Amino acid sequence: MKISGTHYRGIWHTPTGVVRIIDQSRLPFDFRIIDLDTVADAAQAISTMAVRGAPLIGATAAYGIALAMRTGNSDEDLAAAARMLSATRPTAVDLAWAIARMRNALEDVAPAQRATQALEIAGKISDAYVAQCFAIGAHGLELIRAHAGAQGRINILTHCNAGWLATVDWGTALSPIYRAHDEGMSVHVWVDETRPRNQGALLTAFELGAHGVPHTVIADNLGGHLMQQGEVDMVLVGSDRVTAAGDVCNKVGTYLKALAARDNEIPFYAAQPISTIDWSVSSAAEVPIEQRSPRELTHISGLSAAGKIETVRVIPEGSRALNLGFDVTPARLVTGLITERGVCAANREALRNACLDRVSSHA
Repeated sequence: MKISGTHYRGIWHTPTGVVRIIDQSRLPFDFRIIDLDTVADAAQAISTMAVRGAPLIGATAAYGIALAMRTGNSDEDLAAAARMLSATRPTAVDLAWAIARMRNALEDVAPAQRATQALEIAGKISDAYVAQCFAIGAHGLELIRAHAGAQGRINILTHCNAGWLATVDWGTALSPIYRAHDEGMSVHVWVDETRPRNQGALLTAFELGAHGVPHTVIADNLGGHLMQQGEVDMVLVGSDRVTAAGDVCNKVGTYLKALAARDNEIPFYAAQPISTIDWSVSSAAEVPIEQRSPRELTHISGLSAAGKIETVRVIPEGSRALNLGFDVTPARLVTGLITERGVCAANREALRNACLDRVSSHA
């Protein structure tokens, strides 16, 4: 995607092997590119959410392994890097998937060649995510067409950020929206603010604005009312993990949107590459839910009148805060899952049929 006419990915490496990311923790007020020099830098970028979103977390972990191989290329070094990266964020399954792929690919490579090979493989993982998200956009575009009005007008509600910032490029939930907009459809997006980190208000709005897509930022709790008023035609979200039964784990608050959508007979779709499907988890109760720092809830950052990014406290001193990062939407509330291979129902049989080779490899 483009920012001020220049194309960027969420992560990339230069011809000299320098790994770079866009620091999402400072957007939209400060567009800053930072270099990752070590595996510890990659781990910190993931844990502090300088990078975020399941596919981008996976790609960053892959590059983290490559960075580790520059300073130590033994089997022990590879295992240590994998442990460090695995501990950063437990919910997004792409993290574990990318680390496992890197380890499997490097096990039979001579140690002296691992640094070069690892960088190449990490680049291929990133390229694959881009291709998958482009395909998700094509399949999701067909759904948008199907749910649009006679004049091609449609109001889509989304939660959190599932755009190019979260996925290397294009996005999952936003990819179909970009495609529809580029084709001339009259698309309008209701953007949930997505407390506590405000990924919708800060990142999704930033992306949509840069691409010229009409959008309106709303309080998280307004979505249900808009659905009741007929102002929402479909709900389209991303996902950090999909269980083998089709349950969707996404940013906390997604479940409530799915309940409101079901009550108002509005289709609810989740978009994600098939690497986000966790075949080892069969029920929502098995999904590990990340508990993050209460400070993300007790404090909020924004741009002051003086033009500086400042952080202020928004709840009373002494009040406790619980900050769980995700919730799980049961498969029964999900109209369909959009993957790079097409749209399928959110149930075990449909997932097995859509991704039979992946199921077999995890049996």
